[in-house]
Amino acid sequence: MSSLEAFREQFPVLANVGYLNAGTEGPIPSAAVDAVRARVQTDAARGRIGKAYFELVLGLAEELRAGYAAVLGATPEEVALTGSTTDGCNIVLGGLTFAPGDEVLTSDQEHPGLLAPLRRLALREGVKVRTAPFAALAEAVTEQTKLIACSHVSWVGGEVVDVGALVATEVPVLLDAAQGIGAVPVDLATLGVDYYAASGQKWLCGPEGSGCLYVRAEMRDAIEPPWQGYSTIEDHDDILHSPLKVGAGRLDVGFPSALRSSWALASLKVLEDAGWEWIHNRSADLAQSLATSLSEHGLTVAPRGRSTLVSWTPTSGDVEAEVVRLSQAGLLVRSIPSHGLIRASIGGWTSQGEVERLIAAAA
Repeated sequence: MSSLEAFREQFPVLANVGYLNAGTEGPIPSAAVDAVRARVQTDAARGRIGKAYFELVLGLAEELRAGYAAVLGATPEEVALTGSTTDGCNIVLGGLTFAPGDEVLTSDQEHPGLLAPLRRLALREGVKVRTAPFAALAEAVTEQTKLIACSHVSWVGGEVVDVGALVATEVPVLLDAAQGIGAVPVDLATLGVDYYAASGQKWLCGPEGSGCLYVRAEMRDAIEPPWQGYSTIEDHDDILHSPLKVGAGRLDVGFPSALRSSWALASLKVLEDAGWEWIHNRSADLAQSLATSLSEHGLTVAPRGRSTLVSWTPTSGDVEAEVVRLSQAGLLVRSIPSHGLIRASIGGWTSQGEVERLIAAAA
């Protein structure tokens, strides 16, 4: 268990504002700042060249792969390094084989990061993309459904999809985990989904351009890497005839960045040292108390599950003006204009005082 005060001190931004927007970008810990500074200073002084540097970059990438795998309850061989949740969605949707008329089932609460790749699939492959209510996806599966693609945790209000019901349909499942990884407990060894696309800059407090994709080992060969390069092949002496790498590293996006890996690893260590169980329980409990209090004050709170997101309809009805007003009160939240909502992201670093300030300001 972590000391809240000691944990909060590791995030400089918390000394200045109530940071309630990790669902977009997580707060940056001082350890990550130090890691980035050290990496840049070393590279500036010694250059980025030579076998030793090359091996260092690849070694950091493998450390990060293992770090993501530990958070996910997976093995490193099941994890690809990507630049975003959207990268992961594109890899799966662009790498699987579909026939015209095949159906992909999605929900009515999906982020553009999943919807845009689905749009391409419909336009280029003739796949039918059908939408059903988030809370009733499993019931909407038909014999034509070849893939279920939806969020683990809805970005709109924090509802948690019934993963067990989806898996029970025996249709392959791709989860958009942008609001899942680092925010709610995840154990992919038992969850049963086939693909889990996640971002690193949100609840894992990593840099933009970081993320990962889990592919269940049995499903790996079903995906042909949509784009290929050094990281995807096994034999670098005979590239034209080389087989793909054995593990999910064949799906890595681009050559790994030492800077990205250094930052992401430093942030992961801060969170791991605090304790994932402590972080998950504390943030979910605080989010529930916020939702309950907002409702008691007469605000309409969007449906949600045991997650870290709380969304509500502001009394003014003007979501953009409300974001500005709360920002001026030192409370950083975001709007969901498409749904007329204000959304707060509650992390393990959030204080009870910040929650109380938000309740008073919102009400």
